Amino acid sequence: MNHEVALAFLHRDGNWLVQLRDDVDGILYPGHWGLFGGHLEPGETPAQAVHRELIEEINLVVDKPLDYWFSHNKGIYVAHIFRGPLVVSLDQLHQREGQDICLASIQQLSTRAIWSSRLQEYRPIAPGLEFLMKYLRS
Repeated sequence: MNHEVALAFLHRDGNWLVQLRDDVDGILYPGHWGLFGGHLEPGETPAQAVHRELIEEINLVVDKPLDYWFSHNKGIYVAHIFRGPLVVSLDQLHQREGQDICLASIQQLSTRAIWSSRLQEYRPIAPGLEFLMKYLRS
């Protein structure tokens, strides 16, 4: 049985909101930049999950539903990707998961490593985020 995740690809001023995942064993791509979101709970739709995860992870309540973008089956999990505008500034977000947060340009994402101002070092982007780059360019 596949696991399902719902992920938010939020943009502001031509940049994309990304999260530096924790450096802990047992999570997918520890220490990599990725998107906010997570697993669907029993009985939950992908749209409900992505909104719940944004509240849990960065205390962001989205006023209107995010646009469903597409789903991608990775074999071990199905990722439901939603997109929409980030209508608040980064300093209004309260990160509860991960090590850092930033708005990255397409140019930064295409380098496959993004600078973490908190850790003062470059960290790689998750392979799933690399996969999404082709959709941003189209």
